[in-house]
Amino acid sequence: MRRIAILLFLSVFCSATAMQAQAPAPKPNPELKKLLPLVGHWTYEGEYKPGPLGPGGKFTGEYSARMILGGFFLQEWFTEKGPAGETRILGLDGYDPVSKNFVGNFYLSEGSRLSVVFTVAGNTHTLVGKLVTAGKQYQYKGTFTFAPDLASATLKEEISVDSKTWAPWHESQWTKAKPAAKK
Repeated sequence: MRRIAILLFLSVFCSATAMQAQAPAPKPNPELKKLLPLVGHWTYEGEYKPGPLGPGGKFTGEYSARMILGGFFLQEWFTEKGPAGETRILGLDGYDPVSKNFVGNFYLSEGSRLSVVFTVAGNTHTLVGKLVTAGKQYQYKGTFTFAPDLASATLKEEISVDSKTWAPWHESQWTKAKPAAKK
């Protein structure tokens, strides 16, 4: 009886494995093509506004992005220098076919985290979500707008402590660039 059970299990396992091998590989959702203008290397500069997150000040940064994991996700790396020194940021964006929105999560080297849901309409990415920093949570919204040639963009972001009153957080200008030479 035990032999029959083992043979039955092996038969079912082998059949399932064979059926799985014949199934076509999943393909990234076509909506992900809307993220392709972000791929590559960018430089940016801007100014943090005085507010609940600090006194503000000018900053500069570099950004690189590439599609990963078979084209299902956009991986983003930022290195930013500003009033608080250097900050590194890792971002990962994907598409949720159920909600028909993009989702993004960003992790900052000083321990903060930003989680957003966003839509893409034409040359504009509209983001909403929450920022957790220094043990506090803020509501977040932002607009990333590409120029018609997709070689430059503007990012405007706002935060709120109570989801009712919004304050400008920062504004920056982005320019598509060639990657920096490796040293």
